[in-house]
Amino acid sequence: MTLPVFDIREDPGPNFMDLLVKSGFAPFELPPGTVSGLSSKGIAVPHGTTIAALRFADGIVMAGDRRATEGNFIAHRRIEKVFAADKFSAVGIAGAAGPAVEMVRLFQTQLEHYEKVEGVNLSLEGKANQLSQMIRANLTMAMQGLVVMPLFAGWDLQRRVGRIFTYDVTGGRYEEVAYHAIGSGGKDARTTIKLGIKEGMSRGDAVSLAISALYEAADEDSATGGPDLIRGIYPIVATVDRNGFSKLDDAEVAAASQDVIAMKSSAGGSQ
Repeated sequence: MTLPVFDIREDPGPNFMDLLVKSGFAPFELPPGTVSGLSSKGIAVPHGTTIAALRFADGIVMAGDRRATEGNFIAHRRIEKVFAADKFSAVGIAGAAGPAVEMVRLFQTQLEHYEKVEGVNLSLEGKANQLSQMIRANLTMAMQGLVVMPLFAGWDLQRRVGRIFTYDVTGGRYEEVAYHAIGSGGKDARTTIKLGIKEGMSRGDAVSLAISALYEAADEDSATGGPDLIRGIYPIVATVDRNGFSKLDDAEVAAASQDVIAMKSSAGGSQ
């Protein structure tokens, strides 16, 4: 296979999405016969929820539960919904799991492609804008029921602060001040974070609050999976700070989850 050659007036440059389109590939082309989130054979599409992110003193924490559902059934118990977009940013996914994971992989490749072509990293604002364009390109599939809703956050190397970005289905991009949560359990997760967040929180406190937010979301929303002590399934939690993206290991998340459960048990549990 040879690399494509473009006229200078049509060169896609550092834009990997344009490169795919000009090479004859449609990264978000709708599969034949897909209507309202169901295939032509009536197979339900797995959906993933819930993702939460919040700022702490030295960066941001992003956490996601592990459950994916197909209608009223649990499709997967260990799905991963939080990914490193690049060294200094993270992206979490909610919505149709297949297209969401595909979008994340394209987004990762786009950022790497830009760096290799331009020789510099894209700014955090630029990364947020690139993801916005990908969501907009997915609009046709979203109108058919395959909605993808990402949550993007990272460390801004210029401002030296953690920042969080949310999106709507048309690709509209919005920056949040201190926290946000998406997915079917997003409302309950946001409420929990709102009640517990403080200026200048430590990393440990922020991790505990993110896990607590997912716990409360799971208590109210059947599509959100809470910590499963029997199977040893815990949320995926990651931080992004001046040193870059770091995914917490299972032992640390398990310990933090058990502390959250013990605290709620001592308080009499949720009402």
